[in-house]
Amino acid sequence: MSSIPPDQRLADVRHNLSVQGVDGFVLPRGDEFLGEYVAPYAERLAWLTGFTGSAGLALVLPDKAAVFSDGRYTEQLAEQVDKALWEKRHITQEPPSAWLSANARDLRIGYDPRLIGESGLQALQGDGYEFVALTDNPVDIAWSDRPAPPASTVQFHPERLSGERSADKRARIAALLKENGEQALIVGDPTCLAWLLNIRADDVPNTPVALAFGILHDTGDAEIFIDETRLSDAAKADFGAHVTVYPADSLEDRLRGLAGRRVRLDPQGVSAWFVQTLNDAGSSISRGADPSVLLKASKNVVEQEGARQAHLTDSAALCRFLHFVTLHGVGLRETELAERLDRFRAEDADYRGESFPAISGVGPNAALPHYRALPGKDRVLGPDTIYLIDSGGQYPAGTTDVTRTIWTGPELPPSAISEAFTRVLKGNIALSRARFPNGVTGHRLDVLARQYLWQAGLDYDHGTGHGIGSYLSVHEGPQNISAVARPVALQAGMIISNEPGYYEAGQYGIRLENLLLVRPASVGQSGRFLEFEVLGFAPFDRQLIDASLLLPDERAWLDSYHTETLRRIGPLLDPDTRAWLTTACAPLN
Repeated sequence: MSSIPPDQRLADVRHNLSVQGVDGFVLPRGDEFLGEYVAPYAERLAWLTGFTGSAGLALVLPDKAAVFSDGRYTEQLAEQVDKALWEKRHITQEPPSAWLSANARDLRIGYDPRLIGESGLQALQGDGYEFVALTDNPVDIAWSDRPAPPASTVQFHPERLSGERSADKRARIAALLKENGEQALIVGDPTCLAWLLNIRADDVPNTPVALAFGILHDTGDAEIFIDETRLSDAAKADFGAHVTVYPADSLEDRLRGLAGRRVRLDPQGVSAWFVQTLNDAGSSISRGADPSVLLKASKNVVEQEGARQAHLTDSAALCRFLHFVTLHGVGLRETELAERLDRFRAEDADYRGESFPAISGVGPNAALPHYRALPGKDRVLGPDTIYLIDSGGQYPAGTTDVTRTIWTGPELPPSAISEAFTRVLKGNIALSRARFPNGVTGHRLDVLARQYLWQAGLDYDHGTGHGIGSYLSVHEGPQNISAVARPVALQAGMIISNEPGYYEAGQYGIRLENLLLVRPASVGQSGRFLEFEVLGFAPFDRQLIDASLLLPDERAWLDSYHTETLRRIGPLLDPDTRAWLTTACAPLN
């Protein structure tokens, strides 16, 4: 990543801090857009510390430094971070604020207000030290061989895929702004900007967005801050006279032009720099969710049909892969298996790449819910072994995410594994079949997926479901299904994952995932109840199913699902794979 030695990087940053008149620095993993995925130019945490995980934070003091992440990355921290330079800390067991309170008394801690939001800054507050906003990032000054920012072409996402004109989306949100007495909205999330303006790009891995900010006015007119030469002709034509393009470095001037106006911003979605700049300009800040977050989460009929079509294509690729694993998988490494699945997906001309880095885990590695296989450090798939593959694809019509867990054989799996697998499957089925009144949040449904594991004293330590974008982020809010309550109710048109699991540390892991589309229920008074439509189609490994644990209605659901899988996916496969699928989807004995 850099020709500068790790110890020199840290020394250079400390020197820059001294020049800037502060004693320390806080460095989040995210970029100016506070997103999940960052482009190479913004991998500051990886450059400074060596840690490449997707969640983390570094704290630099004059005589010590620490890297924080969660339990997903304990082993990765140990492997990647030089213990001679950095302490390694668990971000929830020892919060950064506690570490600062113990080690930074009477110190001035610098931060880059473009890289952290108000809530993130508040979470770092503690006793005995002071935070100071810096104009220049000391890491950027030290990073002399830093990559250039991305400059992919911004493409128009046409109405046949988006289902709604940008002008109509902007008009809807402008009306909401007027109702609230707000004159402008800061659009800080690139996925919201992509949805609002019907654009897509390739600025970051896995998520087809342009890294740009926007301002929407209560007139419905909008501004986007990006190099105009990056815009395709179709995108420019759709912008017309009501979307003005400004260079990225003119953002501050345009924000200052909002002096005296009431400006809405999402404190969870924009950095503290926006708050500071607008306050300095004399704007009145209205804190609230960006309305486009909820609007883009509720897919229109065109996006819903696009999701169905994308899942048919993706499911066919997954079935070809599962068939391949049964024939040739034993002896291949985790990374080789993930690459093979990617190649199966790439056989379709509409495939635009993975929606997230595939989680390809053999045996004990499958017990790590967010495992990332690395070449040279990955396991070989052997006989009589659990293999978990969690992956997804990006297609212009939609975004996919699916997980299957299989047993390689030839021996039958141990009864404990079959029981755990079946209890996970029962939870997946229960959630798939759920019906619920309007207004129900995902938090209230979470127990449906866990109940059969709980009966055996088992559980899993992650959420059951997250939202999915429409050719956008594979992890989309605001809805979820989790033990952690969120106030957002599930609504018709939302797409959410259904992925219960079980993990026996050091031995094996199980996760079974399909995506679900929320739709009006076929029972009850019209519009009062909702249910789920399953989007993905691939068989559940019958070797791992303990049929004695399934109730008759669960068996009926599973047989029906497999029948539908064969009906929908079979015609898309070659004869050999179709024959395998016919056996894999046969009714349970």
